[in-house]
Amino acid sequence: MLHLGVARIAVKPKSRVMPRSNPSNAPIGGLDRARALAANHVSRETADRLDRLVDVFMSWQRTTNLVAPSTVPMLWTRHVADSLQLLALAPDAETWLDLGSGGGFPGLVIASALAGIAGAEVHLVESNGKKSAFLREAARIVELPAIVHHQRIEDFIVNCAARVDVVTARALAPLAGLLTYARPFIERGAQGLFPKGQDVEAELTQASKYWNIGAALVPSRTDPRGRIVVVRRAERWTAAPESDVISR
Repeated sequence: MLHLGVARIAVKPKSRVMPRSNPSNAPIGGLDRARALAANHVSRETADRLDRLVDVFMSWQRTTNLVAPSTVPMLWTRHVADSLQLLALAPDAETWLDLGSGGGFPGLVIASALAGIAGAEVHLVESNGKKSAFLREAARIVELPAIVHHQRIEDFIVNCAARVDVVTARALAPLAGLLTYARPFIERGAQGLFPKGQDVEAELTQASKYWNIGAALVPSRTDPRGRIVVVRRAERWTAAPESDVISR
């Protein structure tokens, strides 16, 4: 018997799901940028910060593998828009926690959108030295309300007593493992927002073996196969297997 309360939320997208390719071979910042911003309406100031963020990202991507090279031609739709869509699911959230921030998605993108809000801040946790250096440099250049924690997630969780509004992670670990990381924050009132791909149902089934989850599935605006798992409750039944918990 599965102890899993998951609601499927059907939302009307603001625009059609964006393609995963760039058939026109338009340069980064051209058609791909237009599609991303059309699907996620942002202020002129936020768009300017995102432009600067992408510039910094591209200069680092040449020497540091921040994201898979194959996804760079669709950087705006594949990564920026995919990150921006989370804001609509927590419109009043001011304090975000991004676990395993990597190339800054969604953390730096969220920070770009919140930069004009007094008191807003985004915590980015990343154990990789080169990626942490990128996150700090990008936050400095674009002047973002982002705090970079260069440490393992397990260590950060032990030492962080702060309350956050949203905890998120993208392409980090299976859901069962993510809940292990996120549970302390969810118990203190945070909402979990975890973008997932076509295997989300299998991940939910696996996670339900170890967790009693109160969650909803929201269709992704950027991937017709994707869903965002919105977690509001996570009670552990038993420890998740080590294969589901990645040391980061």
